Amino acid sequence: MIIRKGGLRLKNKIKKNDKFFPLVSIITVVRNGEKYLEQTIKSVLNQSYKNIEYLIIDGDSKDKTLKIIKKYNNKIDYWVSQKDNGLWEAMNKGIKLAKGSIIGIINSDDTYNKNAVKIAVKYLKKNFDFVFGSVQKYKLLYGYNPWKIKFSFGFYTSHSVGFFIKTKAQKKVGLYDPKFLSADLDFFYKMIVNHKLIGTASKKEEVFGKFRPGGFSSKIKYIDHLKDLNKIRINNNQNKIFVYLLFLYKIIKNFKKIF
Repeated sequence: MIIRKGGLRLKNKIKKNDKFFPLVSIITVVRNGEKYLEQTIKSVLNQSYKNIEYLIIDGDSKDKTLKIIKKYNNKIDYWVSQKDNGLWEAMNKGIKLAKGSIIGIINSDDTYNKNAVKIAVKYLKKNFDFVFGSVQKYKLLYGYNPWKIKFSFGFYTSHSVGFFIKTKAQKKVGLYDPKFLSADLDFFYKMIVNHKLIGTASKKEEVFGKFRPGGFSSKIKYIDHLKDLNKIRINNNQNKIFVYLLFLYKIIKNFKKIF
């Protein structure tokens, strides 16, 4: 297996945590993302908050992705390019490499607003384990409603761009489980219901960035998405009767979309 890597770490330039300015590890997972990757990279490097380490995990891209990454070799803290088994394995690799006390994830076609990390740190300096920031998607998404998770996964803004978590909280919950299509939703369920971590949302006007539609999740068929949510709920010991009734309700409600 060919492994290519680079970045500041390989030059022994290691960033450190600070009591007042905690180190934030930002992770981007990419494969053949030449179209928007440079916009993503620039949005991370241009943050107003400066104690950031940036990690890029590339899945052996065949387009110009690697050329773009190498262009920023002296500004990216660590990057690696090798074959992997998909999004969640790559994301877990990035989490294991993170040295910061806070972890943020941004996909290779999304962008941060200039103050995104600064706002996230402001909230996580308080007694919160994680924060969901307002995100611009089709419309502005904002708020955090944990009570919804047992009935619907529409309780948060965005995993990419909007989500930041303390590293010690990440370790409590664990890594993303690759057996699920929507491993982020499984992670959130564990985070909120099983581990009862405390989170918050940024104010509506504190917009973290833009989430570009058309990524991995949009390629999943709706019926496969529903089946995956069933597996996630049952795997986390949610009442099976309730799960199947909810599944039936979703089928009836979205009959035209499915068939």
